[in-house]
Amino acid sequence: MRKYRWWLVAILIIILAAFGLHLATSSKVSQHTVTVGAIGPDVQVWQHIAKSKAAKKAGIKINVKSFTDPIGLNKATASGGIDVNAFQSWSYLETYNKQNKKAQLAALGTTYLEPMGIYSKRYKKVSDLPNGATIAIANNPANTARGLLLLQSAGLITLKKGFGVTSGTNEIASNPRHFKFEEIDDTTGPRVLNSVDAVLIGNTIALTGHLNVLTDSIYHEKIDQTTKNNINILATAKKNAHNQTYLKLVKLYHNQQIQEWIKKKYQGTKVEVNKPLSYLEK
Repeated sequence: MRKYRWWLVAILIIILAAFGLHLATSSKVSQHTVTVGAIGPDVQVWQHIAKSKAAKKAGIKINVKSFTDPIGLNKATASGGIDVNAFQSWSYLETYNKQNKKAQLAALGTTYLEPMGIYSKRYKKVSDLPNGATIAIANNPANTARGLLLLQSAGLITLKKGFGVTSGTNEIASNPRHFKFEEIDDTTGPRVLNSVDAVLIGNTIALTGHLNVLTDSIYHEKIDQTTKNNINILATAKKNAHNQTYLKLVKLYHNQQIQEWIKKKYQGTKVEVNKPLSYLEK
C-alpha cells in the first residue's frame, strides 16, 4: 500500500512538472513582437514603453524604428514593413488616405495633442502683431489648414464656411490686418524665427528646436472640438484595424506610470487625450 502511494506521488510530480513546462512554453509563445515606427520625440517615448514593466506584463515585445520621412513611414506601415506607427494627427492620416487610395491606413486609438503654437521673437502677444506682418506657415496641406485654424482661434483672421483639413490660404474670408503668409518646410520653423514676425510651429518640431509651446509661444491650441483633428493617433494598415495585439499598444500608451514619465520628460507639452475613435469621427 505504501509502495502504491509512492507511485502516485511520483506520477503527480511528473504531471505537475509537465504542466509547468507547458505553461512556460505557452508564455513564450503568447509573447507578441510588434514593430513600431516613430518620428522625433515619439521615438524616445516608444523606446521607453518598450522597456517598461507594463509592456512585459502585456506580453508584447516592441521593436522601435526611427524615421525622418512621414510619407515613407506611412507607406511602410501600409505595406506591412512596419506594424504600427506613432507620429501623426487624425487630419494627417485622413489627408494621407485621400492621396493614397491603394495603401490605406486606419487609426487604432488616440494618444495626445501636441499643441501647435504661434511663436515670435519680436512680439509678446498676438495683439501686438502689426498690420502687414509676415507669418511663416507650413507648406503641407494638413499643417497649413491647422495653422490657419489656429490664427482664426487667436482672432487674427476668419475662414470661409466649409474650411477643411486640407484647405489653404485661398480659403481665408477676412484678413483685416493684411498679414502676409510665407510658406516654409515646417521642419525649419525654429530656424526662421529671427527672419519673420511670427511662425506657426507644431510641437514635435518646436521640441527639436528647444521651444516649449506652453511657455515660449505667444498663443497655442487648446483641447476642444476645434482641435480634435489635430489629436495624434496610433495607425496601422487598414486590414489590421482590429488586431488585438496592436490595440493593446493604445492601452500601454495610457498606462499611468508611462504617462507620468512622458509628462516629466516633455514638460507637459504632450497633452494626453484618451478618447474613443468615435470622438474624432463625428
